[in-house]
Amino acid sequence: MDTPLPHIRPMTLGDCDRVSEIRIRGWQHAYRGLMPQPYLDALSVARDAEKRRAWFGQGDGSVVNLVAERGGQVVGWAAYGPYRDGEVRTGDAELYAIYIDHVHLGSGVGRALLAASVERCSGFPRMFLWVLKENTRARRFYERAGFRADGAEEPFDVDGVAVPEVRYAREL
Repeated sequence: MDTPLPHIRPMTLGDCDRVSEIRIRGWQHAYRGLMPQPYLDALSVARDAEKRRAWFGQGDGSVVNLVAERGGQVVGWAAYGPYRDGEVRTGDAELYAIYIDHVHLGSGVGRALLAASVERCSGFPRMFLWVLKENTRARRFYERAGFRADGAEEPFDVDGVAVPEVRYAREL
């Protein structure tokens, strides 16, 4: 039996706790072995949710947060907006984040969130995203969706450990 596609909708303030849980557990699951374990173990859902609630609704509306629901439960989250080249905004879009409840990995939630994000950014010429260089699962996911590494790399330091990121791009 096919799993139904998730319902994609804008995130609300009431989703902050669940989104933080998905994000933090996502980091702890996806980045195990790629980042220092003490750093991952110290991540706090409560602290992340507090920050997320404080940020929610602020800004100029250019950053969009989407959630995926299945059976009335939030099972994924994505955020996108203008591409950030340092503090400079370019004319391109950027996928800032996409995280799925690990129980729902491989069930189409990530594909649905990515497709919704890409579709909503269709007025931009390109979409960029950054992914950990060693995160092969995520890199394959983005490559299947038509994104390609464009050669740009950024250093990323986590508790004194280099965790480089690579940039991916897709024409929209």
